[in-house]
Amino acid sequence: MAQIIAEVSRTFNEFLLLPNRTRTDCSSATVDLHTPLVRHVVGERSAIELGSPFTSAIMQAVSTPELAIALARNGGLSFLHHNQSIRDQAAAVRQVKNFKAGFVTSDTNVRPDDSLSHLVAVMERTGHSTAAVTHDGSATGRLLGLVTSRDFHPRRHDLDGPVGGRMTAVADLPHAGADTTLSEANARLWDQRLDCLPVVDAEGHLQYLVFRSDYADNKRFPTQAVDSAKRLRVGAGINTHDYRERVPALLEAGADALCFDSSDGYSDWQAQALTWVKKNYPEIPVGGGNVVDGEAFTFLAEAGADFVKVGVGGGSICITRDQKGIGRGQASAVLDVAAARDAFRERTGEYVPICSDGGLVHDYHVALALAMGADFVMMGRYFARFDQAAGAKLPTRDGFVKEYWGEGSNRARNWQRYGQGGQGLIFEEGVDGYVPYAGDLNEGLALTIAKLKTTMVSCGSTTLAELQSTARLTLVSDQSFQESHANVTLRDTPATVA
Repeated sequence: MAQIIAEVSRTFNEFLLLPNRTRTDCSSATVDLHTPLVRHVVGERSAIELGSPFTSAIMQAVSTPELAIALARNGGLSFLHHNQSIRDQAAAVRQVKNFKAGFVTSDTNVRPDDSLSHLVAVMERTGHSTAAVTHDGSATGRLLGLVTSRDFHPRRHDLDGPVGGRMTAVADLPHAGADTTLSEANARLWDQRLDCLPVVDAEGHLQYLVFRSDYADNKRFPTQAVDSAKRLRVGAGINTHDYRERVPALLEAGADALCFDSSDGYSDWQAQALTWVKKNYPEIPVGGGNVVDGEAFTFLAEAGADFVKVGVGGGSICITRDQKGIGRGQASAVLDVAAARDAFRERTGEYVPICSDGGLVHDYHVALALAMGADFVMMGRYFARFDQAAGAKLPTRDGFVKEYWGEGSNRARNWQRYGQGGQGLIFEEGVDGYVPYAGDLNEGLALTIAKLKTTMVSCGSTTLAELQSTARLTLVSDQSFQESHANVTLRDTPATVA
């Protein structure tokens, strides 16, 4: 007969953290959110660490190069989806690796014979007051000069006149070579009292612009996830079908980590694929998953997984449990896998991080997942709400929304992920919908990080390792869950403050 697991399958909503003593040295300013991404020997540092414990889901609707750049600058990591050609995925990886913090690809570009009225329209469209003048009006054309909003006035100058008549020519313009570092560029900006420094290649083609205004912006991101060459880190998803062709291309493009993406990672196919990758490319970290229990974690860890994703059916866009009756409450899954991870550490002397993937509806659920043993979380719906995600921003009667669709939906048709047999998606395991628009990732994630840090302070923890070892959790009854929410009539308009 079937084996019955006695424990109830529980979600994050069924738990709360109990406050611990908060020491005088424990404050939001002293909380350190660094966490290991990949397997390491106990007592040694992980080869890759995240500055904040956030990764974005391996989904078309989520992990774009733009989102990967923004998340890496905030200390996290994106895994660019594999439901595209190998060539396109590798190009997306290169786009992230070629990004230089502080080195801006110009989006306000004109030709010297364009009219000033055209320049005004371009500046209004981009919202920028500095334009690069190139021979072909492109961001990488031969640089001829710069023109700013201070170089002309719509009421004093003929807007039908050419841009070339008001620009500062490149011969009179300080500029730098392509080998210039950001620190060198910033030094020139300040020493020469410049607002903008163009970076050009040996043939005079524009590469980047460096702005004085971006100097403070770079100070905003002290926990950036970067490699030894100071390039932003980026991950890539792979499947168990074309990994022999996809992995080499992704590594050549510069991917820092790979992750097998499957709705059920407890399979011989994934173990065989992990073994192949670790044998042929032992230098690249590769994650496995998804799993929901300790037995499956150990299976993948022994097959070579450098981290393991936890969660089946808990995603907001996922209907695997409805369709197949497969899965487990995310809290129960994380607790079980964390116990197996700790047992594996004691037995082997190696620590294999785990990622909680799915079931994170509220910001405080992140704190619960980390307290229960996850080293970092992976989120889809959360990141799909931001400007940098792929979904279109659409107006509704109640405000803006962003498109969000699951990899198991007919829109995505990611048959490689779901193993339904054949070369296509036979039935849906995900839906196609919308999520409330949340603006810019940098602002939204900053708020979530602030909440996480204050929660850790209330738990008396300044590191994630300390949170995991000292956190106290309590089960929540239905009545206490209701008690957690506001129970007054809320104002429709702001209160008047005297």
